Amino acid sequence: MKVLKYLIVGFIFGIVLTKSEAVSWYRIYEMFHFQSFHMYGIIMTAVITGIIGIQIIKKKNLKDIKGNSIVIQDKEKGNLRYWFGGTLFGLGWALVGSCPGPIFILLGAGFLAVGLVLVGAVLGTFIYGVIKDKLPH
Repeated sequence: MKVLKYLIVGFIFGIVLTKSEAVSWYRIYEMFHFQSFHMYGIIMTAVITGIIGIQIIKKKNLKDIKGNSIVIQDKEKGNLRYWFGGTLFGLGWALVGSCPGPIFILLGAGFLAVGLVLVGAVLGTFIYGVIKDKLPH
């Protein structure tokens, strides 16, 4: 029964991303060429929603689905790794025309070429898992 809840939320999220054109390659292209505010507006809305949500969780000491307290750990110091990781993420996003979230949405919409993006994302995650202990964290 829990899986059904997650599937329903996933479908709703997919519909919202599709209708807002957040999965549109052209919208992403416009964003990286600074030609349109559309994607920046979506991203800023997500960031503000996240900030508000985190503050509510912290102030009200909300519990997770199992009744455990939600603990949000502070990030470790180290700007360089965030800049480096963000740059790699952004370059991949710009080259592919999609961030990782909408990969399954695009596959479901019939864009089968995105299957290659999915293979690359899984392969990259696997490689990171293999070498993460050797990377400076």
